[in-house]
Amino acid sequence: MMKRSIMIVEDDESLRLSLSKTLAAMGLEVIQASSGEQALESLSDHPHACDVVLLDLNMPGLGGVATCRRIRESYPLLGIIVLTVRDREDDKIIALDAGADDYVTKPFPLGELFARIRAAFRRAKLIETDREAPIESAEILIDPAQHRVVKRGEPVHLTPKEFDLLHLLMRHLGRPLSHHLLLTSVWGPEYGNEREYLRTYINQLRRKIEDEPARPRYILTENYIGYRFNDLAG
Repeated sequence: MMKRSIMIVEDDESLRLSLSKTLAAMGLEVIQASSGEQALESLSDHPHACDVVLLDLNMPGLGGVATCRRIRESYPLLGIIVLTVRDREDDKIIALDAGADDYVTKPFPLGELFARIRAAFRRAKLIETDREAPIESAEILIDPAQHRVVKRGEPVHLTPKEFDLLHLLMRHLGRPLSHHLLLTSVWGPEYGNEREYLRTYINQLRRKIEDEPARPRYILTENYIGYRFNDLAG
């Protein structure tokens, strides 16, 4: 089996070296870059060198957001997790809109970071598979080819739009998806600002798949951003 690899793009040398040592000890192949420019050059020279990029947002020069956008444009299947000291929701939305798959706010517990990295590797595997392939997470299985959802072996009856919404969330397992992305992907561009409409469907989905809809375990709210399907194996 090919060894999983990760690129750390961080201008703080002490943090970069510390993360590199820890991730290497986990069995990952680690590539280091001290700037966005260096990261892009490395990816250009070796486009298949890594599976996930761990990207600091606050860097001199090109900057994290611009680097994220450039990576996403050139390498659409590459996982990107941004590290940021900015905890404002607007900053997180900017990062997600630039193409990030996830974000972790500094200072971060290592356990949380490792869980997000493992989720990014799993998500990359899902993206590589057939769109009609079944997806299973914890007790929920969705089978697009047969248009069925099963929870703990019991069928769950969803409307077509509920099914499409759940499928989109589960295909991006563990990734926060913005309101706008969910709305335009499932209903079309004219629905991009209909957040109340989306909230209604999310509530319906929760009633059908959650044990306690008021305390959701699967479909989690990302305040002011959107929703994510919880990667319970992360």
